[in-house]
Amino acid sequence: MKDSRLLAEQRRRKILDLIDQKGQITVRELVERFTVSAVTARGDLDALCSEGMAVRSHGGAVRKLDGSPNLPSDSKETQRFADVARLAKVSVDAVSRVAIGSSQVAPSVQATVLAAARKLGVDLSGGRKNRTIIFILGNRDTVNEFQSKVLLGAEGYCGRHDWDLQFISFRSDLNAPPGSIRLPEALTRSNRPAGVILSGTHSVSILSALGEKRIPFSVVGNNIVGEWRPEQYDCVFTDDVRGSTEITRYLVAQGHRNIWYIGNQRLPWFARCAAGYRQAMKEADLEPRFSEISSEDRELGYLAVKSLLASGERPTALFVGTDQAASGVYQALQESGIRIPDDISVAGFNDTIGEVLHPGLTTVREFPKELGEHHAEFTLRRIHEPDIPPQQLVMPTELIRRESVSRAPTSPALLASLPFQASVL
Repeated sequence: MKDSRLLAEQRRRKILDLIDQKGQITVRELVERFTVSAVTARGDLDALCSEGMAVRSHGGAVRKLDGSPNLPSDSKETQRFADVARLAKVSVDAVSRVAIGSSQVAPSVQATVLAAARKLGVDLSGGRKNRTIIFILGNRDTVNEFQSKVLLGAEGYCGRHDWDLQFISFRSDLNAPPGSIRLPEALTRSNRPAGVILSGTHSVSILSALGEKRIPFSVVGNNIVGEWRPEQYDCVFTDDVRGSTEITRYLVAQGHRNIWYIGNQRLPWFARCAAGYRQAMKEADLEPRFSEISSEDRELGYLAVKSLLASGERPTALFVGTDQAASGVYQALQESGIRIPDDISVAGFNDTIGEVLHPGLTTVREFPKELGEHHAEFTLRRIHEPDIPPQQLVMPTELIRRESVSRAPTSPALLASLPFQASVL
């Protein structure tokens, strides 16, 4: 077997010499020249093409790549590419094509070249023509405060490492089956960005599409619609289930028993917060209560409270799945003459606008800027080292106590006197 591989390598070197002499060569010529089968000759040519040493031409012929237009002009850099090529046992042009992220290089050759580069301490990413990462905000109508901070963190990390970050908004069918999704145009052109950060809301279909295109990416793990396996991807999570459990326990510790959760569980981040709320309510032997409105952000909180008021329910506390939705809760309660926290306590999640609301909102702090930094880090690492195992990171949360939560009323008479029904609009 070893002798067979050696003979194949020698034959392929001779084939390259022939191509140098003639400009191009066909399978038939190789069969006659080396007395091998057409299958063997075609295999030799396929191997040379996959290694970036030759390219297909018209009529089934194969010609050598014209010069080395992708090689760096810096002589020191050229020498480093040559060192990598010798260790990887490929052509210098193949190393150059790996460096610019060419899709013409076989994955096995790419892995060999990158492994050799790491062993020699050579950074091939400098040869990329497009040092740009795209930040894709999926299926969101606006860039809210949380997404803005994620974007800011990613942009800062890219800038510190001499990479550019481009922002685009992208809408897709979240229920589309794999293979049917159409990627943004920016990812389909020849000079496409080197990598992607997926934020906002996305389906498993876009994960599959990016994988098929061999586009390095990282994803916010909290916001994926559909069944997926996070361990197969580079993803960063906020530990929202634990954070929601913690803030619900805090409400229970303040004596609240009639606690409602406000959030659109059709959206994955609201569903995850609902899971934490449900767990804490079960621990306290309390009935979980849910207000479901098919909306998000401020409108969700506003409409949910108006619906509760119309139903005659008398919760003593509301846990709202985002600070943005909590701002709508504030507006609806204040319009109805219901005081926070005197009449009802309110808690939120993400701490993006909690301190500017009045009274200050008790909430769970996430760390979106740091989230964005880690996403950029993961994407750049995947660009530099495409063969490393998938990376996952779960970021902790912090309970922030402010003035919107107080002890629950202890008198049944007081509960009955709250103005929930009298103030319905």
